[in-house]
Amino acid sequence: MSTETQARVGFLLRSSYVAKVVQNMSSSSSGPATCQSKPAELEREAPVPYIDTDFERLSIELKQKQEKMREGNSVKAMLAFREKLPAFKVKSEFLKAVTNNQVLVVSGETGCGKTTQLPQFILEEEISSLQGGSCNIICTQPRRISAISVSARISVERGEKLGETVGYQIRLESKRSAQTKLRFCTTGVLLRHLIQDTDLTGITHLLVDEIHERGMNEDFLLIILRDILPRRPNLRVILMSATINAELFSKYFGNAPTIHIPGLTFPVNELYLEDVLEKTRYTVQPESGNLPRNSRRGRQQQESKNDPLTELFKDADIDVLYKSYSASTRQSLDAWSGSQLDLGLIMDQLEGRKYGHLGPPSTASCCCILWKQLLSISVAMKVLKQFWSSLLFLVIPLHGSMPTVNQCEIFDRPPPNVRKIVLATNIAESSITIDDVVYVIDCGKAKETSYGALNKLACLLPSWISKASAHQVAFKRRGRAGRVQPGVCYRLYPKLIHDAMLQYQLPEMLRTPLQELCLHIKSLQLGVVSTFLSKAIQPPDPLSVENAIELLKTIGALDDREELTPLGHHLSKLPLDPNIGKMLLMGSIFQCLALTIAAALAYRSPFVLPLNRKDEAEAAKRSFAGDSRSDHIALLKAYHGWKDAKRYRNEKSFYMRFQFLDLLAGIGFVNKSQANAHNQYSYDVEMICAILCAGLYPNIVQCKRRGKRTAFYTKEVGKVDIHPGSVNAGIFVFPLPYLVYSEKVKTSSIYIRDSTNISDYALLMFGGNLLPSQSGDGIDMLEVAWTGAIKKKDQGADTRYVGGGKRCSHNTCGIVAQPKCAD
Repeated sequence: MSTETQARVGFLLRSSYVAKVVQNMSSSSSGPATCQSKPAELEREAPVPYIDTDFERLSIELKQKQEKMREGNSVKAMLAFREKLPAFKVKSEFLKAVTNNQVLVVSGETGCGKTTQLPQFILEEEISSLQGGSCNIICTQPRRISAISVSARISVERGEKLGETVGYQIRLESKRSAQTKLRFCTTGVLLRHLIQDTDLTGITHLLVDEIHERGMNEDFLLIILRDILPRRPNLRVILMSATINAELFSKYFGNAPTIHIPGLTFPVNELYLEDVLEKTRYTVQPESGNLPRNSRRGRQQQESKNDPLTELFKDADIDVLYKSYSASTRQSLDAWSGSQLDLGLIMDQLEGRKYGHLGPPSTASCCCILWKQLLSISVAMKVLKQFWSSLLFLVIPLHGSMPTVNQCEIFDRPPPNVRKIVLATNIAESSITIDDVVYVIDCGKAKETSYGALNKLACLLPSWISKASAHQVAFKRRGRAGRVQPGVCYRLYPKLIHDAMLQYQLPEMLRTPLQELCLHIKSLQLGVVSTFLSKAIQPPDPLSVENAIELLKTIGALDDREELTPLGHHLSKLPLDPNIGKMLLMGSIFQCLALTIAAALAYRSPFVLPLNRKDEAEAAKRSFAGDSRSDHIALLKAYHGWKDAKRYRNEKSFYMRFQFLDLLAGIGFVNKSQANAHNQYSYDVEMICAILCAGLYPNIVQCKRRGKRTAFYTKEVGKVDIHPGSVNAGIFVFPLPYLVYSEKVKTSSIYIRDSTNISDYALLMFGGNLLPSQSGDGIDMLEVAWTGAIKKKDQGADTRYVGGGKRCSHNTCGIVAQPKCAD
């Protein structure tokens, strides 16, 4: 008997046995010998796997509970609602396809119920067939808020509390129990699970939602799943999305079958920029009139040169293309610039009083807008409420780095006669429904990271979305308006721009650094990194892979054979960027954990810029830094100040300090009962700077005096600038020759973020490989041409290191030297 046949026989036996148990529990009917004789006969033909009575008991309990809940009036009302959804019409087809195929690709329009109903169909079917005890259904979401909101919605539909049969798990937070059989989680959580369970043996059904976004984790997961499926014939994988290139994913999984579910939306009127201008008679100011603070003519022209879509529109004959529109509209279109966001036009739409196009103030409107402009929008809205006292506004931001509690505020209904304005990034495209949204303002752009493999530079710039994303905008951002009631979508870009957009967004794997992904591949023992990534749907640039491998070698995570070093093994167990992970490990070794700094770098900076108090906030940050020339020290002192005063509001990143401590304890680097012994140098500024160098290397900048100012140079791109938000911005003189920084990005210029001035001795101790200088009288650091050599005698300073792990005599070093260290 084949393995597959044997498994099916065991399945039938189990179903028959548990069904009989239920029958005996519900009635005292006789005849058990007949039911048991057939299994006994089959047992002689082939051994049957051991039947776990705990699973049987749980299966029975789940079925009885489900049947009892369905008798309630609230659940009956929910069932009546669910049956009206388009997904319900394909329930039988869907369940049959899941049973008969390992992989199923499902595309569904907004409102069809795919995200909430398809996982629920599987759960209900498993429980009804007395397989609830052994089933384990996982549904991945790209964002935290989606995992939480969808699981909460399904719990309500099932008439139970969140965390019973349906729960969620995200980073640092979970809501589940022993009875949880349907769990929503972020894709990153599932990838961490793969380290302990490489074949996903504990999972029976895996649904991957929003697959069209082509995030790094999602594409990585698909490669793994394709390799796992031959070893897991009973695993069922369902790929879901509202906007999906079904043929691409179907072909990748051996021509897997596809199911399309039509949407259920109310009519939504869609207006492009030319229509909005014609309707409102709004006048667009020429060039930089709208945002003088952020837009110089030369910079705008440069951005336009790099933006082919804007160039296409500028080359168009406005008078011919828009001859049916008024002269004022054509004039505004001629003045419109795609490189800027017209706040005045957005304000005109949000306020809506003059032309009445947004209806009564009690209706809500959702503005999906670049996060970097939310500050300006919020200021404008505050001014607006002062001028138009008859209209009250409730402005709520929504972006990925917000705490979960704040994200969930978007679902709350506003008070009477108050208009709710949700200012969102593209997180609004995820599986969330804001029921009271009637109007959506879509700006057509999103901040997107791109990675240049040649110069190893990540660029974070606003870019036009793809046609697939625009479709998602129409049925997600706009769909929020048309899902539960009629609505309007205002697209603040011309239709000509829309028609020229790329068909699909470039996958994240092709536009971001890959070092964390490469480390994950090695930790899962998936073979040669380049070979594994070549199996992706769209493989990354080989040079990008080579750069990532080289960086992991530089920080000591991989050896020359591209195998994990002891350091690499430890880093792979930390769900962190390799540089931040190394900082924590080195900090634990040198008894200077730097948990606060690592938490802020891994999560986000706790420093905020209050409305109309930017200068005051920046001055406070500089006061924390003092003369340290360090953003990281400013952060650390701010934390200590908050700890003493107990008045700091943003505690999320500091809560991660304890999570990091648990991680270090879990891999044996820290004894939590003696945590203070591992952190006795936490107040030593020089030691902290050395640990920062150890962790953030090779993110090094050389400081060179140029008259009264200092210029900054890196190996890859040459001259760089310090980010304006840094405490080091505007400082002309640095006492030490190097800066270590957290990241380097390109926006309007090439900036380094979160920098700290460090000594050459910190770099000598923790700056990677050391080579004898060509002259033979010193040591070359960094292996780059622009670095100098540390001479055996540096300006007469005493360079002797004391044995036995004593501190060296240099005033600028502050490093605990090892016994064999010497200059």
